Amino acid sequence: MLNKNLRKLKSSLKGIQKTGIKNIINGKHVNATGRKTFENHSPVDGEFICNVALGTEKDIDKAAQAAKAAFKAWSTMPHAERKRILHAVADNIEKHAHEIAVLESYDTGQPIRFMKKSAIRGAANFRYFADKIIDAPNGQSTPDTHHVNFSMRQAIGPVGIITPWNVPFMLSTWKIAPALAAGCTVVHKPAEFSPVTANRLAELAHEAGLPKGVWNVVHGFGESAGKSLTEHEEIKAIAFVGETTTGSHIMRQGAPTLKRVHFELGGKNPVIVFKDADLERALDAVVFMKYSLNGERCTSSSRLLVHKSIYKKFVAALKDRVSKLKVGNPLDPETEIGPLIHKTHQDKVLSYVEVAKEDGAKVLVGGDTPAKLKKGCYVNPVLIDEVKTSMRVANEEVFGPFLSVLTFDTEEEAIEIANSVRYGLTAYIWTKDIERAHRVARDLETGMVWINSQNVRHLPTPFGGVKYSGIGRDGGDYSFDFYMETKNISVAYGTHSIPKLGQ
Repeated sequence: MLNKNLRKLKSSLKGIQKTGIKNIINGKHVNATGRKTFENHSPVDGEFICNVALGTEKDIDKAAQAAKAAFKAWSTMPHAERKRILHAVADNIEKHAHEIAVLESYDTGQPIRFMKKSAIRGAANFRYFADKIIDAPNGQSTPDTHHVNFSMRQAIGPVGIITPWNVPFMLSTWKIAPALAAGCTVVHKPAEFSPVTANRLAELAHEAGLPKGVWNVVHGFGESAGKSLTEHEEIKAIAFVGETTTGSHIMRQGAPTLKRVHFELGGKNPVIVFKDADLERALDAVVFMKYSLNGERCTSSSRLLVHKSIYKKFVAALKDRVSKLKVGNPLDPETEIGPLIHKTHQDKVLSYVEVAKEDGAKVLVGGDTPAKLKKGCYVNPVLIDEVKTSMRVANEEVFGPFLSVLTFDTEEEAIEIANSVRYGLTAYIWTKDIERAHRVARDLETGMVWINSQNVRHLPTPFGGVKYSGIGRDGGDYSFDFYMETKNISVAYGTHSIPKLGQ
């Protein structure tokens, strides 16, 4: 299977390496202004993948103007036609799922076992929101004595979408699909570390019949292309997934134009294991939610809070499982952990091992690089024990295969520890006591809680965080609340009195 994936990768890269990755503006592949580019390398082996267009303020302006020009026709297109196009996009994604998976795996280092599912999930996002198009404008009827009031939702206009490098294909569909379903047009700025599948996705959309200008892609760096997008007058809203500090920069940059923002930011998510939990299922979930996707996921359970009475037994089993995780080439279906996205990120994750030691914590597993993988950005999965709430590894987002273990005595202490960080994205609770589960879920300062489960997404439900983990919610109608404005229309019955002046 590895050889099959390598052959598919070689075939898929031919065109990309020949032409490089260009911007897509008004349905055309175009060079960046001044024809400047930057290099993209694979974290798998450090090999050069392609040159990428280095977008600037001028490129963002061209894309924003194209999105503005396309907005009226797209937003007023009959819902059945928009639905047909988005379903066709989903069909194209499914048709090319293997190609998308190998490209994403090589470009980001994510294991192919997860990227196949991620591509299919991207298609599901388009199908779900395609079917919601007919309901997107719906509002409420609120009659009064002398008036009937009804509201409707209308697309806000051209929007900017800035996506991260961890699972870029799926997260792009998660943002772009509802924007298009709402009737918005899009300027997409992908992360510079993972540009490949962003273009492939937009290409598949245009092949499916998406009109020119509705979906534009501009590559480049955050301080230039990203900043220009967040400041552009014609861009009415910014949906961003990424690091918390960047989110605060975007808020400042968008303030002069009163930009609406939606942020999915960092997390330092707790998984709380009480002594009455199903320990086997809890162990499976703890390992999966921290070490899948290379630990590079905002919803990963990066802090394990385990009751002191089961601490030794649970951590011993956890240590055994983590030490057996398979690190290797992400295109190999047997691989469970691939390389991290970039050398700078590899260095960051490894630096936290030293931070943990300096603070007095104990490294149980990992903390170094695999001896047999000299090329690429590989890290052996890390398990840190004897962590205290005051330590940096208990408070700062490492964003890698790095799990910190803390202990607690009481329910109240578990809640206090869980809430002690500045983040509040998600939490996981393991207990057979249903009353306790409800109490703890209520008292945790997070946007989402899973009880006796790993993160299992149900598309209609709200997704998002509190505190430093974000603003707003994705999913179902919650997405439309961001991409659409609500308008109230009041119609008089003709029975109310009108004050007379000037008589």
